[in-house]
Amino acid sequence: MQWWCSAQGVAWSWTWRPYVGVWLIVLVMAGWYWWAYRRAGEPARGDRRRVAAASAGVLLTWIAFDWPVGALGAGYLASVHMVQFLLVAMIVPPLLLFGLPRPTLEGLTRRPALERTVRAITQPIVGLVAFDIIVVTTHVPAVVDALMSSQLGSFALEMAWLVSGIAFWWPVVCDIPIRPRFGRPMKMGYLFLGTLAHTGVATYLLYATFPVYRTYELAPPIPGISALGDQEVAGGLMLLVGTVIVLGSISVLFFRWQQEVAPESDATIGAPGRFEAPAPGVQRDA
Repeated sequence: MQWWCSAQGVAWSWTWRPYVGVWLIVLVMAGWYWWAYRRAGEPARGDRRRVAAASAGVLLTWIAFDWPVGALGAGYLASVHMVQFLLVAMIVPPLLLFGLPRPTLEGLTRRPALERTVRAITQPIVGLVAFDIIVVTTHVPAVVDALMSSQLGSFALEMAWLVSGIAFWWPVVCDIPIRPRFGRPMKMGYLFLGTLAHTGVATYLLYATFPVYRTYELAPPIPGISALGDQEVAGGLMLLVGTVIVLGSISVLFFRWQQEVAPESDATIGAPGRFEAPAPGVQRDA
């Protein structure tokens, strides 16, 4: 029995295998959210959007880490490994963060030491740099080949995705700690910069003329896909899906920003020094 998925070097089988470490991580996550919502009270439990987001985040974490996705991604297919990355680093973190009970977030303001710690860890520049470094480093062939060969290495790589993803997405999703200068326009630019690293990695994988990962090149073959073709699919997924996630998030921020700006613009109509359209039937003097 393995506690985490790693490359095994044996022929792939659809026979189910248990991974105790994955179950433990998922149970701890689910238990913490259950406790947090129970402690937050009935109003928080009635916020269905946040509860649904938290539930989806925990469920997708389980899917990404456990059999068969975790096993296939760890030692057989680079394309499935990329699906794991997209789930763990770019989809799960915003869901988990949005799923935090509102009273839990607001509680940070009543605990100065904890708020300072969270503020330091989730500074936009820290999240941006850390995320980009992790994205690039964890897709370097030598690093992937070294880490995927052991359960501890595979665990470390996937936790790096999750933790850096949470740090990256926190300033975008959570409004606590308060950052008055980090408004929606800044968030849009922040997300754009955060895509540069994954775009570069995706382009490299998509256009490489040879398999770059020994883990997947030398893995027992799965009928119907070559190592190079699998790598091209991985690059395409990273480029296409990653870009859709980021551009979709930027679009949401843009439209919400416009909704905030519109009432302010309307309020200026009629103010001194502002142009006022003439009422119907009234002609202004030439």
